[in-house]
Parts: sequence; structure tokens; C-alpha cells
Amino acid sequence: MVVVLQSDLRYGAVLRSNRALSDSRSVLWRPARIRVGPSTAMNGKGYAEKKKSNICTADELHYVAVSNSDWHLALWRYLPSSKGPKRNHPLLLLSGVGTNAVGYDLSPQSSFARFMSIHGFDTWILEVRGAGLSMPGLESGEVKQPLNDSKIRSVKVKSTEMVSKYEESQSESKLLEGVSRLSERLSGFLIEGQRSVKPQFFDLQERLSTSLEDFRNELDLLVKNDWDFDHCLEEDVPAVMEYIRTQSKTKDDKLLAIGHSMGGILLYAMLSRYGSEGKDPGLAAVTTLASSLDYTSSKSSLKLLLPLASVADPIQALKVPVIPIGALIAAIHPFATRPPYVLSWLNPLISAEDMMHPELFDKLCLNNFCSVPSKLLLQLATVFQEGGLCDRSGTFFYKHHLGKSKVPVLALAGDQDLICPPEAVYETVKLIPEHLVRYKVLGEPGGPHYAHYDLVGGRLAVDQVYPCIIEFLARHDMC
Repeated sequence: MVVVLQSDLRYGAVLRSNRALSDSRSVLWRPARIRVGPSTAMNGKGYAEKKKSNICTADELHYVAVSNSDWHLALWRYLPSSKGPKRNHPLLLLSGVGTNAVGYDLSPQSSFARFMSIHGFDTWILEVRGAGLSMPGLESGEVKQPLNDSKIRSVKVKSTEMVSKYEESQSESKLLEGVSRLSERLSGFLIEGQRSVKPQFFDLQERLSTSLEDFRNELDLLVKNDWDFDHCLEEDVPAVMEYIRTQSKTKDDKLLAIGHSMGGILLYAMLSRYGSEGKDPGLAAVTTLASSLDYTSSKSSLKLLLPLASVADPIQALKVPVIPIGALIAAIHPFATRPPYVLSWLNPLISAEDMMHPELFDKLCLNNFCSVPSKLLLQLATVFQEGGLCDRSGTFFYKHHLGKSKVPVLALAGDQDLICPPEAVYETVKLIPEHLVRYKVLGEPGGPHYAHYDLVGGRLAVDQVYPCIIEFLARHDMC
């Protein structure tokens, strides 16, 4: 194992977040030393950081190397409270597409991860490749010197690929041109019908330009690294599950898992894949939050991706290989939350009215989102096609094999979720054997209501959602 000790200030290491921060758009990590020792992770690669920067609010930060890749995945660990019940299995949390670990730990008063650890669960949040603090090209024992520009939001690391400076420059230039065109189309779309508020329109264009300038600094992470949903499913999740097993040492080598949005889709797909092969996925029980393998019967707001799902070349479809979701949301956010509220109609996509404290909503929008490869988005867009989500070859439909799984599932939906409505969640739930699944819709006709993120961080989640999940997981936490 490689242990990062940040208490020793004689050595410098900069590991930067690729998330936008509200005022200063980056936070540098304190100097660190990487000490190399025997490894216990998958293929002998993994290390843990015992003391972290103010980016990571977990008790520990671990990195896991992915086989056949130069990616090192960040794992935020929350140690179980000694005052909580004794649990038999560690708990893995998976986030949605283009998001990092922050959504599970917004503040001490609103932390899904911390709540689970207080109740005895050894809790781990995975940041898949390209998200949060995960990074490519980090060698064991390698020490990174601090960069001078404090406005850079991403870590600059050495790639194992040999790409000439000219080729790299050309790739970055083309990508930025494409993203700039994308932002122009987006600003035009968002302001359509709002032409009476011309000053705000120009402010939005300016903010988009600023955000895209920040996005330029993410290209070291993205321009040479291209991946889709299957990479996360077949490489990232198995690698971290194996690593967690070695750290937690459970009797039956199984984990509990919770997935929000794409995180839940990953869990469904994993159950399907293993079920089709008659194998044990190594999961004692699974909870999905606002997730489905098939959105065809719903009125999801994400149906705007539908025309793109049938295009063979994702880059040709979107004109850019990477969508800077984090930069775009950070640019748009003030126009949705500040007078004259030009884009306030976007807020319900994330949270229902009065379900999140304004400061936490701001933090979520400004800190939780990352850039996403077009290939990942376009594979996810197959959830709107007949047969639902399929693998990259287009021959394996995950919903067709979900019924073969023997893992208990709790599926939760929000009554006002515009992204993954209850009817979409149920479309997947009905495929699971009845004795293995429990389905619940949160929200009441007269309120309160739950939108897409409220299941994780809404103000009532601690009373109405978390206890339901703990009761389910505890029931299946047997060795």
C-alpha cells in the first residue's frame, strides 16, 4: 500500500480538484509525501491518504489503480462510529453522471455519507474516472510540485501516452473551439423567450466564456482520455470493490451498495451482467435512488438526448468529445437563483421547492459537477431506446437479464423527479423478482415533494429517506 502523509511538509504534492468552487475556483492540497510500501489493492496498486485537504471532507482519501488503464480512482472513506451498531459489510456509494463525492457530503448537517458512518457503516464514496479527485498518470512514489496558477481547477499529471506537443496543442484547440460553439448554442437556447432581459443575456455569455477558460485547464485530464459507461462498469467499480474488500476484510467478501442516478444504473447493470453469467456480484444488498435502465415510458426531461442516441459517432453527434457540465452549470447558476430569476425554471431539475437550504443548493451546483465524455452521455442515452440501456456493442440489453439477479434491491423514487420520474424507476423495478425488491416513492400530494437530488440531500431526507435505507440494509447485513 502507498500511504500519503500530509503532516510531513518537506515534500510537495499538488492534487487539484476538477470541480468549480464558489469564489476561488480551486483549492490546492497541502504539501504531501508519498511513501511506497507493500500493496494490497487490485494488481498490487493502491494507496491511502491519512490526512486530507479541505477539498475532501472524509476521514481518509484512498486511491485505487485501474487495470489496463493509467487511472487512479479516488475513494472517500468515512470510518464507522464506535457508538454505532456493529455492521458486517462495508458500504459503497456511487454518484450520478458528471458528479463527484461532494453531493454525498455537502455539510456536517447535510451529509448522507457521514450519517451512514455514524450508524455503523464503513462508508466509501467512489469518484469514477474523470470525476472529482480521480486522476490519470500518477505513478507510485511520484511527487508533484505545486503549480503557480491557483485558478487552475484540475490536476496536471504525466500521461503514459506519447503525444507530441503539436498534436496535443491541436487537439486542445479543436476541443475548445467545439465547446465554445456548444456554449453559444446553449446560451441561445436558455435565453430564448427571455430577450427582454438583455443585460442578463450578456452576463450569461460572459460567465460561459469565463467558465470555458477554466475548462481549458481540464484538458490534460480529458483530451487524451476517452471512456464510456462500460468502462465505469467493467473496470472502475470492480477495481474499487476489490480494494474495499481488502481494507474491510468481511467474512463473505461482500459489500452493500447505494447508487444515485447513474450510480444506481451502474448497480443495476452489474446485477444484470453477473446474473446473465450465473455469477455472484459480491453484493449483499443494493439501494438505488432515482435510477432506471429504461426511460421509454417516462416523460423525463433528459429526452433531449434521444436524437443523439441513434448516432454512431458520438463526437460527430455533439461536435465535441467532452461536455463541460460543471463549467456550464456554474455559469448558469446565478441566473437561476438570483433576481430577476431568468433561468429559475431549471432549479426543479435538481431540487423541489423549499427542499434545500439556499447555501447548500449553491454549493451543490458550484462544486458537485464535472466534465463528461460525449461517449458516456450517448451510451446512457440508449435508456430512451427500445430495450433500454445497452452495452457499447449494442448487443447486450441490461434490463433483459436483471431478473436473473438474486440480490435484494430497494428502489426509491422522488414524486417530482423530472429527470428520472417514478414511472421510469418502476419500469426497472418490475423486472426484479417480487420477493427481492422493495419500491417506494417519496413525497406527498400536498407536499413535501422530492426532485432528483432531494433523495440524497433534501432537508427532509435525514428523517424520511435515510432511516428507510438503513432499515433495509441492516436487514440484509448478514454474513
